[in-house]
Amino acid sequence: MSMDYIRRTYRVPAKRGGRVEYNGEGHSEHGTITGADGHYLRVRLDGFRHAANFHPTWRMRYLDSNVQSTHAGEKA
Repeated sequence: MSMDYIRRTYRVPAKRGGRVEYNGEGHSEHGTITGADGHYLRVRLDGFRHAANFHPTWRMRYLDSNVQSTHAGEKA
């Protein structure tokens, strides 16, 4: 299966290089999508060397890479 298949089937904005937040048991972790493996996304969580398989809809939040955080003193 391909990333396009995952986007169409699960109606998610998954793309290689996209940032996600995985909400596990009582904690959340951020990671980067590195590819697709069947019906699963390959995600490398921050601080880990290797990617793991995650279901595209299970406890997954897709972070908008176009939104930039503003800091005090900066114009939005």
